[in-house]
Amino acid sequence: MISVNVFSEEKAWSKRLKNKNLFFKKVCKAFPKKYRFSKKKVIFSVLLSNNKNLKRLNKNFRNKNKTTDILSFPLNKKIKIKKETYLGDIIINYNLIDKPKSQDLKLFKKKVIKLFIHGFIHLLGFNHVKNKDYVKMLKEENLIYKSVKSKINQIE
Repeated sequence: MISVNVFSEEKAWSKRLKNKNLFFKKVCKAFPKKYRFSKKKVIFSVLLSNNKNLKRLNKNFRNKNKTTDILSFPLNKKIKIKKETYLGDIIINYNLIDKPKSQDLKLFKKKVIKLFIHGFIHLLGFNHVKNKDYVKMLKEENLIYKSVKSKINQIE
């Protein structure tokens, strides 16, 4: 079972996601079976943030003085899912997802889901430093997104 703790430090998120906890919980429930960890307790946090904070975190932790759409902070480099495992933290940038401002809610949610999956995969130890790793990571992201998309009506 996945348990996701959602926090928000950017008020604008509430305009687009009324019940943030429920939204992410439903997305996790729509993951393929292998990523739902039914006999285990997998926990991680999501911080819904903004340009300013992601730029600061990106500079402090990755030495890149620019904003980004998402940051993932896995607790460990090698993940071994035990009976109870804390994976780490994901931080998502509202300002980069909410472009263009004229986009409808469905597109906004689709972007959030795709980024969330990307961050989740990073917490599991995937990366995209080398091209072969990128291909492997993209394959897993698409597998998860396809599962979520097939159940998306329950999310919207």
